[in-house]
Amino acid sequence: MSREKILIIDFGSQYNQLIARKIRELNVFCEIVPPNISADTIKPSEIKGIIFSGGPASVYAPKAPHCDARILSMGIPVLGICYGMQLMAKMLGGKVEKARHREYGRAPFTVTNRGLLFKDVPKTTISWMSHGDKVKRMPKGFVRIGRSGNTPIAAFADFNRKLYGVQFHPEVAHTICGKIILRNFVKEICRCRGDWSMRSFIQETVRDIRKRVGRSDKVILGLSGGVDSSVAAVLIHKAIGRRLACIFVDNGLLRKNEARLVREIFQKHFKINLHCVDASDKFLKALKGITDPEKKRKVIGRTFIKVFEQEAKKLGNVRFLAQGTLYPDLIESRSAFGGPSATIKTHHNVGGLPKRMNLKLIEPLKYLFKDEVRCVGRELQIPKEILGRHPFPGPGLAVRIIGDVTRQRCDILREVDDRFISILKKERLYDKIWQAFAVLLPIKSVGVMGDERTYENVVAIRAVTSVDGMTADWAKIPYNVLGKISNRIINEVRGVNRVAYDISSKPPSTIEWE
Repeated sequence: MSREKILIIDFGSQYNQLIARKIRELNVFCEIVPPNISADTIKPSEIKGIIFSGGPASVYAPKAPHCDARILSMGIPVLGICYGMQLMAKMLGGKVEKARHREYGRAPFTVTNRGLLFKDVPKTTISWMSHGDKVKRMPKGFVRIGRSGNTPIAAFADFNRKLYGVQFHPEVAHTICGKIILRNFVKEICRCRGDWSMRSFIQETVRDIRKRVGRSDKVILGLSGGVDSSVAAVLIHKAIGRRLACIFVDNGLLRKNEARLVREIFQKHFKINLHCVDASDKFLKALKGITDPEKKRKVIGRTFIKVFEQEAKKLGNVRFLAQGTLYPDLIESRSAFGGPSATIKTHHNVGGLPKRMNLKLIEPLKYLFKDEVRCVGRELQIPKEILGRHPFPGPGLAVRIIGDVTRQRCDILREVDDRFISILKKERLYDKIWQAFAVLLPIKSVGVMGDERTYENVVAIRAVTSVDGMTADWAKIPYNVLGKISNRIINEVRGVNRVAYDISSKPPSTIEWE
């Protein structure tokens, strides 16, 4: 039985990942694709439905993104959202124009036709609008199925061709019945079975890896001990056993006892073929005197590649390289308009090793979101101490040390981070926080210890709550717990006499400092 799939055509919406997550919550696999996808590559036997996403453009703008018009005549149900609805109208002969009154935010929505899309939706509900254009005239064969105060045609449908459009965003939480509407499209209109699960994903992926790698070829993977590479390692090991060789590189920029934890779990518990390399001297030497965060990332990346290549050569003939790339990494690396997206900071998972290694890439998690990866890990019985870990940057402590990266400063930050995290766990706050860490600042402050003046380092601690890291709010840690954290750090970590708490949200700040 082939895997059923919903395609999301990306026209530049900031909510694309929300659409995908909502579809997957219905146990239906979905994939986000660029607008230039050809109708020739879409198989009706596999693709049960298509969603046209929203986007920032106007459909009548000269460089507005479009898609293959044949998609609308393939007999596959299509749901257009916001820009997607307007594009559908324009492509089929309707008229779109600038709205006299823009609609942004919550808006009352009235259902005028209780067909399949609005099954179980009240006649009057609240939708989330975000548009400056509107459908003035519907294409032939369409009927209005919903309106709002400022938009007479806020939803339409061609029931015969199974083409639907909504001017609002059902994927955001502010649309009260958004989940019901998406469920109706996926289950009632597209007739999806909803049998995709993490267990079925594991079975399918193991089968695919075995088929691709064959019975004798080897695979190498850079194992960091983080969630992504750990789940990828155990999943591939399940498929091909000890023909997977994992290389763990200790770059001197890791959390406290990281190397020991990786050995105990992957070498002893899972019996994975693990090669550990202590390259801390090489990394710290390469980072000497470098303070710019982007330069740090590039130096660490180049050094990692050199070390990894040297170890890979010792393994003999290897044909495949595995990476723990996730779906957001792929989505964020391409643009609906075909151009590069703005770089906030270099991503540490995308790019891989040099082409001269001549290795074929295996990315078993590349269509999964972070929470789905953790679900896979639970199915594979990976310990909670790995699966429940907060995100850790690829460049490690180097981008949490503002300024020079030295062994002494790494040791100080390691100890600070260890005290911070241990108290969060003791107070049962760790699992309620999305990410927590410490930052070593390039300044010193005056203090008093034992009636003597001190002049030592300042550290900032950061803790945020989030769903997926796209937005985040600072965690409201109780004052008494913050007091315990500060006291323990200052009392136990030599070289620190002041602790600050970062209360910035994302946006406008990023989660990491560099």
